[in-house]
Amino acid sequence: MTADIHFGIDIGGSGIKGAPVDVTTGELVAPRFELPTPPGAEPAAVRDCVTEILDHFDWPGPFGCTFPAVVKAGVVRTAANVSQDWVGMDLTQELDVSRARQAVVLNDADAAGLAEMRFGAGRDATGTTLLLTLGTGIGSALFVDGTLVPNTELGHVPLHDGDAEAYAAASVRTREHLDYPTWAARLEEYLRMVTHLLWPDLVILGGGVSRDADAFIPLLAVDCPVVAAALHNDAGIVGAALAVHAAG
Repeated sequence: MTADIHFGIDIGGSGIKGAPVDVTTGELVAPRFELPTPPGAEPAAVRDCVTEILDHFDWPGPFGCTFPAVVKAGVVRTAANVSQDWVGMDLTQELDVSRARQAVVLNDADAAGLAEMRFGAGRDATGTTLLLTLGTGIGSALFVDGTLVPNTELGHVPLHDGDAEAYAAASVRTREHLDYPTWAARLEEYLRMVTHLLWPDLVILGGGVSRDADAFIPLLAVDCPVVAAALHNDAGIVGAALAVHAAG
């Protein structure tokens, strides 16, 4: 372990993955190790996955960890795609698997945004940048001249009598067997709503589906540039590593 190598873990609705990261380049220094998110994403089962990932790499020290919820001062405030038992829990303490392995925690989309703004599609961007992670749900990270506005949770704005993510997340495309043009029409409807609220100068679309960006981004008609995330599904890991590096 060197001063430039830090560990990031990304807890998602479908998978929990981690790897050591060179925070000077944003590159994973070893292939990521991933486990399926346990059914129900109960606290004890998630903690066991985190421990298994750290043990897989024999990681001895502090680590950064994302979580798919509002996280304020280490405390989980919402639980859309994980167990409700997380609400009110101190995530830092729950993931404190040993005194040496202390966790630095943050919202998963915020972590992905930090990585993209540092190393990816948002690098050198000015003005207002909105990153959206398209996966089990829709996560959001908002930046103004590179400064994060944390815990925006724009996947939960109302759309068609429910949360927008229930209508336009990437998981919906898979679950409902939608082709890309059909799903892109839903995504465009959502993007038009949030861009007309925030008027961003740039929208970055991340998550695993961003690897197929050519199949749907050209179909989107939105009043600002829309680009694919450069770090794809590794952005959360990289952002978590950046968070623990920043924490010292």
